[in-house]
Amino acid sequence: MELTPLTEKFILHWGEMGARWGVSRTVAQIHALLYLSERPLHAEEIADTLAVARSNVSTSLKELQAWGLIKVTHVIGDRRDHFETLQDITSLFRVIVEERKRREIDPTIAMLRELNDSDDKASAFARGRIKSTLDFLEMLDRWYASVKQLPQPMLMSLLRMGGKLQSLLKKAA
Repeated sequence: MELTPLTEKFILHWGEMGARWGVSRTVAQIHALLYLSERPLHAEEIADTLAVARSNVSTSLKELQAWGLIKVTHVIGDRRDHFETLQDITSLFRVIVEERKRREIDPTIAMLRELNDSDDKASAFARGRIKSTLDFLEMLDRWYASVKQLPQPMLMSLLRMGGKLQSLLKKAA
C-alpha cells in the first residue's frame, strides 16, 4: 500500500497519540493504517507499508484483536488472514471507551469498594476520600451505562448539543 503525505502524517500522529494513551506506537500506527485502508490488509502488507518487523506486526495485531478493534477477514484466492477495523468512528470510539472502562475503571471501582468495606483503622479523612472517589466513579459508571445504550443518532444529537446542554441545565436549576 502506498502512503500519501496525508495518510503518512495521520498514521504517524495516531502512533504518537497511542504512545500517550498507553498503547505502543506500532499498535496505534497499524490501527490507523487499517482505518484509512479501503480494503483489508494482510500482515506482510502492513509490515512493508509501515517498515516494521513482521513479528511486531503479529504481536500488534493480536493486541488490536484483544481490544476488539480489528477482525480477521478472508479474501478469495488468498489463504492469508487479512485484517480490517471498524470504519464508523462512533462505533470505534464506543469500543475504545468500553475497553478502557473494563480495563481501568472497573478494577478501580472494585478496589475502592473493597477498601470502603474494610475494617481498617484508617483516618476518617482517608476513609472520606476513598468514599467520595468511589461515589464519583460509581456515578460516572451509571451515567456511562445509560449513555452507551443510546442509539447512535441520539448520541450524536447529544454530542452536537455541546454548550447548549449546559445553558439548558442552568435555566432548569
